[in-house]
Amino acid sequence: MRVTLIQGGGIGEDQVAAVKEILSAAGAAIEWDEHRAGTASLERGEPALSPAMLRSVRETKLALKTKLLSPPGQAGNFNVQFRKELGLFASIRPIKNIRGLPARFQGVDFLVIRELTEDLYAAIEHVIIPGVVQSLKIVTEAACRRFFRFALDWARKEGRKTVHCVHKANILKLADGLFLDSFRSVAREFPDMQTREIIVDNCCMQMVLRPQQFDVLVMGNLYGDLVSDLGAGIVGGISATAGINIGDGIRVYESFHGGSREAIGINKANPLPLLLPAIDLLSAEGQKEVGARILHAVEKVLTEGRIRTADSGGTSTTAEMSQAIVAALE
Repeated sequence: MRVTLIQGGGIGEDQVAAVKEILSAAGAAIEWDEHRAGTASLERGEPALSPAMLRSVRETKLALKTKLLSPPGQAGNFNVQFRKELGLFASIRPIKNIRGLPARFQGVDFLVIRELTEDLYAAIEHVIIPGVVQSLKIVTEAACRRFFRFALDWARKEGRKTVHCVHKANILKLADGLFLDSFRSVAREFPDMQTREIIVDNCCMQMVLRPQQFDVLVMGNLYGDLVSDLGAGIVGGISATAGINIGDGIRVYESFHGGSREAIGINKANPLPLLLPAIDLLSAEGQKEVGARILHAVEKVLTEGRIRTADSGGTSTTAEMSQAIVAALE
């Protein structure tokens, strides 16, 4: 299996080395096509999103990437640009407890599925007059129907039963109204799925009261950004996060959290935000047993509690964490 591996700078340097070590020790059959992007590419005098890197993703159809960092003070977001260049239109974030990882709630297992191409993330803004700025929220029926058809099909294949559409159509009667109407229309094509509707502020309240009630949440771009991070906090923070970005024939397994080495420290990063999506990649690509062995090793290390990086309340280094997981594999 050939996979494009993308390192975006900062703690990505440490995460990539750790994840490659763990996957190799577990016997994962992967041929890496390695590329740098974001700050890691700019530091070499190359484009943030090089044609060679984008071409590799289009050819392999599979990628594993760290967060793409931007230089301090630079406008724009390379992660959003990356999605646009590759036509990635949906993101799946599993919100699930990991054994051994302290969390405010247990027994949580739901998916946040987020539309990626529209909404306020289209970033269409302009100054009307000095001191007055207008940002446009874009919603199209075509993008909504494509997204919901994908989301409901994904939920069905994952054995999920109930899908909540998260919206604010009580206020945004046209934009979120169209989003909600599209959901209702596409849902009729999936009569075996139970569908519900929930206003986004109530959804957030319900998540911090009883998150176990949810199975799948589908929503637009901005709400998805906020709700997915809230969900991560419910099950243990950045250590529990993973995600998949979907395009036509392309899947990008991604770490959504990253930072500079100046802020976090060299060899101080938690490898789990990149390792968990790597496990999902293995499981989806016919190496489910290898993925399960790695996850078991992760949970064993977390349950023992001796090795934890700073974000989990410990003092262990990235290398110590990866070495402990490798030892647990054996």
